Amino acid sequence: MRENTLKKMWAKGRPAVNGWLSAPCIYSAEVMARAGWDSLTVDAQHGLVGYESAAAMLTAMSPHPPVPLTRVPWLEEGFIMKALDAGAMGIICPMVNTAADAERFVSAVRYPPAGRRSFGPARAKFYGDDYPESANDQTVALAMIETREAMDNLDAILKTPGLDAVYIGPSDLANSLGFPPKFDPETPEVIRAMEEIITACRAAGVVAGVHNATPEYALGMIEKGCMFVTVASDLRLMDAGARSVLKTMRGG
Repeated sequence: MRENTLKKMWAKGRPAVNGWLSAPCIYSAEVMARAGWDSLTVDAQHGLVGYESAAAMLTAMSPHPPVPLTRVPWLEEGFIMKALDAGAMGIICPMVNTAADAERFVSAVRYPPAGRRSFGPARAKFYGDDYPESANDQTVALAMIETREAMDNLDAILKTPGLDAVYIGPSDLANSLGFPPKFDPETPEVIRAMEEIITACRAAGVVAGVHNATPEYALGMIEKGCMFVTVASDLRLMDAGARSVLKTMRGG
């Protein structure tokens, strides 16, 4: 089966840079896949992507090096399993607030006996004839920690067998703590909460990841101990590039 290079990087202590796909577009997914990201996430939660678009985007990404991931809309086992069947090699699941949530999530990602994922790897089987035997080892489960409730249950969540990583959602985390939602937060209370998550992850042997708006902030989060950092997205990069071109042209 195709190797999940994220797991290899994490085992060597190397941080991974993740790209983000919000537009339901095969072409932009392919362009991003050729850019050199370590992984690429199809956002089926807050992006404009439905299941059919996600499957097509994962197909377009497959010939290229980035590990294909999907952020599912919610903790809903059916969509998680269908995303894996479509070729996702990892799932980011939002709003994992309790140990029971984490167990449900991980169980949906793994085939028996490690979990209860239903068998039917539609196009995922193209990753290799040994997919049924290797999928559990090559698929990663990333639980989003983004609420006060999740913070209260963090130690129990991190003890979930098979949980590979935690992914911090800074906007919802800030909102839950009583502050305005914002990428790259500067509020001391929110920063302390993020640092607390990273420290707990390190102690539990679980990878810590975070969503960022800028490379500068992402580099700072790597210095704090994050091993998985998302920077911007296809739409944000397109918007920034267009504005930069027009600023130069108008100024000229």
